Parts: sequence; C-alpha cells; structure tokens
Amino acid sequence: MMNISEMVLDDNFTNSSFNCTIDSFKQRIYPIMYLFIFFLGAVGNGLSIYVFFQPSQRKTSVNIYMQNLAVSDLMFVSTLPFRATYFLLGSHWIFGDILCRIVTYTLYVNMYCSIYFLTVLSVVRFLAIVYPFKHWKVTNTKYARIICAAIWVFVLTASSPLLSKAVAGYSNPDKCLDLHPSSKRNLFMMNSFVLVVGFILPFCTIIVCYVFAIKVLLKSRTPQRKKAVCHKKALSTIIITLILFLLCFLPYHILRTVYLMYSGCSQATVPIHKALVVARCLAAMNSCLDPVLYYFAAEDFKARIRSLYRR
Repeated sequence: MMNISEMVLDDNFTNSSFNCTIDSFKQRIYPIMYLFIFFLGAVGNGLSIYVFFQPSQRKTSVNIYMQNLAVSDLMFVSTLPFRATYFLLGSHWIFGDILCRIVTYTLYVNMYCSIYFLTVLSVVRFLAIVYPFKHWKVTNTKYARIICAAIWVFVLTASSPLLSKAVAGYSNPDKCLDLHPSSKRNLFMMNSFVLVVGFILPFCTIIVCYVFAIKVLLKSRTPQRKKAVCHKKALSTIIITLILFLLCFLPYHILRTVYLMYSGCSQATVPIHKALVVARCLAAMNSCLDPVLYYFAAEDFKARIRSLYRR
C-alpha cells in the first residue's frame, strides 16, 4: 500500500494501477491563463479605480459597491504572478510560507467578496426598477459604505481558517498551491457551508432579481428618457452579473464539490481534475471581466473613460 508521503499533491496522486498525475496539464494551462488575467485585470481594475476615485466622480451607492469590487479584484490579480511562477517552476514554491498562505487566502477573499458585491449591485438595480420611488437603505451612500464594510469583515473573517496550513490543505511549503489528499474530507465539510452561503443564496437572489426585473420592464409602457436610461443600466447590471455567475462561478463550484466528493484515484477522476483546472481559471477571469460591468452600468464611468481617451 502506498505511503501518503509518496502521493503527489493537489489531485495528482498515483497508485500501482493508474496514474492520476496532471502536473503537466496544470503547468501548461495555469501560467498562460494567470499571466493573461493579471495583465488584463491590472490594467482594467487599475484604470477603474483611478476613475472611481476622481474627486469629480459622482458618489452613488452603485459606484461605491463597484469601487470595492475593483479594489478586491486588483488585490487578487496582484497575486497571480506568484501563482504563475509556482507552476512555471514545476509546482515548486520559492516565496516562503507566509506569502503562500496570503496567496491562498486572497483567492477566496476575492471570489466571495466579488460574489457578494455583485449580488448587492443586482439588488440595488432591481429596486430601482421595481420600486423607483422608495428610498431603500441599500441605495443610500452612507448605508452602502456600511454594507461594503460588513461584506469585507464577514468574508475576511470567514476565510481566515485558510491562513492555517492544515485547513488550506498542504503540509509542505514547497507545494503550497497543491492540495494534500488527506485534507479533502475536512475541506468537503467546509465546502458544503461555503457552497450554500457563498454561492447558492447569492445566485438565487440574482435570478429572482432578473426574473422580476424582466417582468416589470415587459409590463411597463414606453418610459420617459431619464427613466429609460435608468432601466437600461439596471438591466445591464443584472444581465452582466448573471453572465459572470454562469461563466465564472457556477462551473467552479460544481466541479470543486464533485472533486472533493471523490477521494480515490481512477480513470474517471482525471477528467474531473482537468475540468477543475479550467474552471478555476474561469473563476479567476472574473477579476478582469468586472470592468465590462463598470463600463456599461456605473454612473458616469463611460463618459470618464471617453474623456481620458480623448486626452
């Protein structure tokens, strides 16, 4: 029987009958995708933060949520060169144990901050369509800052166990981005909670917003020009957010759950491992796709970008 120390980490362990290693696949996919996402995300989110924090930029609740989303994305993409270097060096970590924990922690902080900020944005836009004359606290700039702070505190605190090596799933700092097979059971229990609170509830909220927003817009007659612009931005926000969830977050959460359910090594598990690699890249791509949302849905963002381009 094979000693656990002989197993290759992060889904890649072998037995006498079948080879489960997909290191070569990860070393082809991850560096290219991570560096590509880093470049687009750094440029897109850096420019977005510059626009959002201009003194003349309108301080609306929508822009406040988007500011925080852009900061979260920029924080995450700054860790991607370290991830790319790890796989370029053949799954060997050279940056020390502390930075290893921070890089792992940042991935999940960004993912769930993004999910919650996108969900709140959809709710705000939904309320603007369905209840345009009511003053909700979630649409107030003061309460928008409080909600953003609450999201940061909740996600940072809930993700803090990942700063522990035992919870993060690695025992050897040189293999810090690879999951040790023995930790899959603990991570499956954690994943069950995160799946419901961090993905299913926000996803269902966005679907409800989308369905009811479409229903209201189909019933409404030709609105005034100002109202039409408001409806267009609201619908753009909800549709783009729904696309981001379907493209970036849904495949990753499904495949991560399936992967953690299987603890053994067989020919059937290899495609799941490879699909999870692709899904993790799609999840990371959220950080460079969010600026598309800002361009079409943020207040005055498009005008500011055009002004910078003319200059």
